[in-house]
Amino acid sequence: MNTTEHVTNKGKGTTRIPNKLVDEKSPYLLQHAYNPVKWHPWGDEAFEKAKSENKPIFLSIGYSTCHWCHVMAHESFEDDEVAALLNESFVSIKVDKEERPDIDTVYMTICQVTTGSGGWPLTILMTPDKKPFYAATYIPKEAQYGMIGLCDLLTQVKLQWANDPGDMLRTGAQLADIMKREFEASSDSADVTKDLINLAVTQLNQSFDHDYGGFGNEPKFPSPHNLMFLLRHAKLENDEKSLFMVENTLKHMFRGGIYDHIGYGFSRYSTDAKWMVPHFEKMLYDNALLALTFTEAYQYTKQKLYFVVAEQIFEYIRREMTDSEGGFYSAQDADSEGEEGKYYTFTTDEIMKVLGNAEGSFFCEYFDITKEGNFENGVSIPNLIKSKDVNVDNERIVRLCNALYDYRRNRYKLHTDDKILTSWNALMITAFATAGKVFQTTEYIDTAKHAMDFINSKLMTEDDRLLVRYRDNDASFYGHLDDYAFYCMACISLYEATFEVDYLKKATTTAYHMIQLFWDDKYGGFFLNAKDSEQLLYRPKEVYDGAIPSGNSVAGYVLQRLANITANQDFTEFASKQLRFLAGQVKDYPAGHSFSLVAFMQKLYPSKEIVCVASRNASSRANDRDTSDLENHIELSNYLSQEFEPNTVVLLKTDQNMDALHGIADFTQDYRTINDKTTYYICENHHCYAPTNELNCYK
Repeated sequence: MNTTEHVTNKGKGTTRIPNKLVDEKSPYLLQHAYNPVKWHPWGDEAFEKAKSENKPIFLSIGYSTCHWCHVMAHESFEDDEVAALLNESFVSIKVDKEERPDIDTVYMTICQVTTGSGGWPLTILMTPDKKPFYAATYIPKEAQYGMIGLCDLLTQVKLQWANDPGDMLRTGAQLADIMKREFEASSDSADVTKDLINLAVTQLNQSFDHDYGGFGNEPKFPSPHNLMFLLRHAKLENDEKSLFMVENTLKHMFRGGIYDHIGYGFSRYSTDAKWMVPHFEKMLYDNALLALTFTEAYQYTKQKLYFVVAEQIFEYIRREMTDSEGGFYSAQDADSEGEEGKYYTFTTDEIMKVLGNAEGSFFCEYFDITKEGNFENGVSIPNLIKSKDVNVDNERIVRLCNALYDYRRNRYKLHTDDKILTSWNALMITAFATAGKVFQTTEYIDTAKHAMDFINSKLMTEDDRLLVRYRDNDASFYGHLDDYAFYCMACISLYEATFEVDYLKKATTTAYHMIQLFWDDKYGGFFLNAKDSEQLLYRPKEVYDGAIPSGNSVAGYVLQRLANITANQDFTEFASKQLRFLAGQVKDYPAGHSFSLVAFMQKLYPSKEIVCVASRNASSRANDRDTSDLENHIELSNYLSQEFEPNTVVLLKTDQNMDALHGIADFTQDYRTINDKTTYYICENHHCYAPTNELNCYK
């Protein structure tokens, strides 16, 4: 390709010829398309070049809104000296971790095993056959604070590779062999018991910050799946301590600077214990899981704060993170004009200029914006940590925040990573669908349905294979376990919000595909990458719940919930196998696997199954109007909205859907109405009541 671009490099205007990333779709890869480093995308061409020229590979993995990725790019990858070293003696490969989580998982695990820590940018030096001999995260150009400089490192490796590469080759082979044996042959399984639940609650309580909420020391991450688990424990065990941990955390996170009080939505994590100073990037997955958690907390407690925060998150997603075709974007950057947080911070002079002295003074006092500043260089992060009177829907506050929002949008440019990822979109669909059900808001359900239509039309092949990423009219990369498991969860959530049987059918067929593509027949559990995908050093099998729940934990939840909904023996069998596999993996530290515990709770605690057989009158009304079946069954809709019952599953049978439903849940075939009225078949804790026309008669 002959395209050139005039760019500024270290203060000098120079014309740069694009490298081989210029035709990629990933915003992260395109950020590096005009680096002087001759980057290659991951692929056969790069590895063949390394083999034919006998060069080691420099692998750099990151994502477009990563602050330290930007720092390393500006320091090193835009620098001619570094580029000369890399171009002369290495084959350089860039990977977007969000497009290729399989590659990232393999090499991030190696980094964590060999160095004791991980993060992005991830820096790997490896042999032409993909075997790593050096792993690190951010590396400065020049040595500092005890860290080796990138120039020194590259020079050392260059010389050693030319003169005596034996040690590097042996290290790579040994690491590859260890990782393959360790991660492909994990065979531990165990009984699923409440001991795991109780131990996790104890461990979370021990690491809980009673002053400001959250778990562990700073930096503090929201970890909403911890809160989802504790909320269920509070409900199912009537445990006030678990509820306190949830509410204390949600309230303090909302008060802190980690929450964007001007434009809404949560940043990725807080650098301090008070949730005051965030790492300012916003991720779709965080906001999906937090919106879901606030929604469930509202349903359980009926506290208005949780309702308002959930609605604000959804407003942020709909106005800034939603594509015109219905999909959701991935992330927004922490940096503006090269400074982290510049977009989100203010001075008192700015506030006065925009709002006027009277309103500006009120705003600054309310949100702790001072002349001295509460952040760097005299600027302030709006927060409510010191506020004693928080009114979440005060019209005056909303009006002033809207004025600051409009000003902020025009002040600095904020980069948005506009690629659309199947797995993260599925999490946001789950959040919107659940909120639509709980808040009885058809707009949220419509948003979820629109996004699901986007996945089905843009990110699914004709043979029902899910793809990872869509951007710029291009969908690429066969889906991984997370894509399938999260998609199934989204389908189940949409079914529970609408009772449109096509969503339940899609959940069941995709679950079968998930088993076919990812299940480990020898040891149990699901691999991250499909059996017919590119084979890396080993097939990773993730169980730990990090920033988002693992694919294995969500797969366990999905299979157990489908077993409860459909009574399908295949799902019952695989759910049992998967939960036993998970139990064996999480037993040493269950608190680090909170979504696996959510899956366990579906099995361990009493469940309730409700089959609603609609009367012909109700079915005809549903047929006459362009609306979901659920809207025509107000009693059922109100029940599902008002009651936080995480172990309750519901099926709706109508004249219109009975044939399709029988193919999914055969046991409903003989269920009929009684007295020509809508009839409820209710089973609880493995026994069934007599059919009734009153939903709440057995409450």
